[in-house]
Amino acid sequence: MAKTLPDIHKRALAPIDLVRYSGASGDFNEIHTVPKVARSKGLKEPIAHGMLLMGWAADAIEQWFPDKRLSKFTVRFVGMAHAGEGFVIEGALITEGVGELQIKDSSGSGKLIGSFEVE
Repeated sequence: MAKTLPDIHKRALAPIDLVRYSGASGDFNEIHTVPKVARSKGLKEPIAHGMLLMGWAADAIEQWFPDKRLSKFTVRFVGMAHAGEGFVIEGALITEGVGELQIKDSSGSGKLIGSFEVE
């Protein structure tokens, strides 16, 4: 039987957070920071970097298992994340050392799903 892990809540992203992440990551694709460019590409507004969400997921695993070593980590992006949305990271330990997680926005729409193993 799976054991539910404590939810981790992330504050709503501000547009400046996407700009800062662009600088930190070196990913300056304007679909992340410039509304006009994002709309010209068919997006309703700039989207958060996928690696930002993946970083949050990895950090959640570290918070849940601070004394363990991450040995396997896979994710799949299932929805676009935008500034103005709050997020929750949910996780479950399926068997000893093996778990699953997901990131959803405040309306419950999935953004990322993943699995991990810790030792």
